[in-house]
Amino acid sequence: MLAEDLRKSVTDHMETSRSKRYCVIACHVLWREIAHFAAESENVFFFRFLKQGLHDTPDILRADLQKVIDEEDGKHDALLIGYGLCSNGIQGITARTTPLVCVCAHDCITFLLGSKERYREYFDSHPGTYWYSPGWIEDCPMPGQERYEAALKTYTELYGEESAKYLMEATETWIKNYGQACYVDLGIGGSESHREYTRRCALWLGWGYDNQRGDPELVRRWLNGEWDSEAFLVVRPGEVIAPSFDERVIEARPVNP
Repeated sequence: MLAEDLRKSVTDHMETSRSKRYCVIACHVLWREIAHFAAESENVFFFRFLKQGLHDTPDILRADLQKVIDEEDGKHDALLIGYGLCSNGIQGITARTTPLVCVCAHDCITFLLGSKERYREYFDSHPGTYWYSPGWIEDCPMPGQERYEAALKTYTELYGEESAKYLMEATETWIKNYGQACYVDLGIGGSESHREYTRRCALWLGWGYDNQRGDPELVRRWLNGEWDSEAFLVVRPGEVIAPSFDERVIEARPVNP
């Protein structure tokens, strides 16, 4: 009888103190930060990182994200969605039987800055800013001399020198919309080399340069399950994500209102 009572006591303790099991479904540009702070959390995590760049094709982002959500549905206490609104790429994403937890954000930079309010303040006071971060630098060619020369080489090999120069002029016109490169990170390895890379890119492009210290508390709270309604959106089963068109950025609506 004592053994049975002991077994029940241990089981009850495990149930009351059990860590939560979360599946993080996120863009690969945030893998380093998410993995680092997940390691500090008492919760148990499973990771599904989607390739960088899906925000350029929102319909594909939506389809790929929903596919992974459906694959992980019912296996975890919650699914943590590591995307902002991202060109409306998460609009229409539906929670099946497991809640989804989103950060109220336009894009991944909010995860690094620490709040949508700080993102908005910087956006308003520094128009024309192009953001650089560890994940962006590691995952894709960023605006700068290296990307320009690589693209020029490819175009030249495919179409010849004269056509290549024309194509570069046509495809690089968007750069005129920007005037500053800003580097932001959460202080996790390689920061100085990434900052120097961003400075070089800005100098070559004729842009200004800025560096913003990131704030990890938003990512920590997201991973730890501290989901206040100001910074996070919990999408319940049977709800769908929609843009809110206000300072909240996103909201949850019934699938069939």
